[in-house]
Amino acid sequence: MSEQQSAYARAGVDIEAADVAIELMKASVAKASRPEVIGGLGGFAGLFDASALTSYTRPLLATSTDGVGTKVAIAQALDKHDTIGFDLVGMVVDDLVVCGAEPLFMTDYIATGRVVPERVAAIVQGIAEACVQAGCALVGGETAEHPGLLAPDEYDVAGAATGVVEADRLLGPGRVRPGDAVVALASSGLHSNGYSLVRHVLLTEAQWSLDRVVPELGRTLGEELLEPTRIYAKTCLALADHTPVHAMSHVTGGGLAANLARVMPAELRATIERGTWNPAPVFDVVREVGSVSQADLEATLNCGVGMVVVLPPDSVDPALHLLESLGVEAWVAGQVDVDPEQAGTVELVGSHPAQR
Repeated sequence: MSEQQSAYARAGVDIEAADVAIELMKASVAKASRPEVIGGLGGFAGLFDASALTSYTRPLLATSTDGVGTKVAIAQALDKHDTIGFDLVGMVVDDLVVCGAEPLFMTDYIATGRVVPERVAAIVQGIAEACVQAGCALVGGETAEHPGLLAPDEYDVAGAATGVVEADRLLGPGRVRPGDAVVALASSGLHSNGYSLVRHVLLTEAQWSLDRVVPELGRTLGEELLEPTRIYAKTCLALADHTPVHAMSHVTGGGLAANLARVMPAELRATIERGTWNPAPVFDVVREVGSVSQADLEATLNCGVGMVVVLPPDSVDPALHLLESLGVEAWVAGQVDVDPEQAGTVELVGSHPAQR
């Protein structure tokens, strides 16, 4: 080892560990590819053959970036790192599909206090597997070692993705019409939003341990909190291909009402009936243990709905049949109508069956 490398190592940066991590992740990344990808790991930039877009009449590129938030603290506490990648890909890629865009490729960024090759490889393995599930390629990434800024076992992850949609198939508020139905797609749990609230309520205030078995959940608290985000990309694209979808909304930070409002025209409103579904037990646990109001819960967590689709009422049955065939639980949760006094808003009414 050279003097320069020794000095860098004394500063806390292990270049050799980073090289080992790259070797460990190569097999996972190789699976997350598409025919348009050129080259492999090791280049300064990921390459994607854009000539594939020549089949489009007017291709619109869509891009999105996000992170996982404080859910990484749960992965670090449990020393389980192969699922957090699903949360990252879900947060990034499913923001693309709501406008009808097919995700093409993604890059990731991992910052850590100390490169542990096996840990980094596990994180990237999850990202790669999730990219396969979403149908996009993982074309590159960066692992940065930040000793002194992050503790040795701390890390954070972020990512960015690019997709494409034909201009005349762009989904959004401009397509939404009075009388449209609002179809909800079930979440797999908390997904990756609101963990600052959840951790504060359950771990700090209630002082529950992650290995606590919670009867209502049927497993430990840690297992529940680390449940991976459901990835809707292929499901939503299949739905848009087979039914006249008008708009979609990815339910992330801000909850169901705030995110659905983002795709509502200024002159229309949507009404969601809470009575059409029962949120998973984890949401009631957070509400009851933390004495969290229903309003705060719905403004922070997805409350059982991870994606929403707005479409004509006569397309509901075909859409539900397709979703069932794809193994996705879905139901009609509400409708769009005209209300000049509450235009552009989303209102949740009634109560969930278990709360009556």
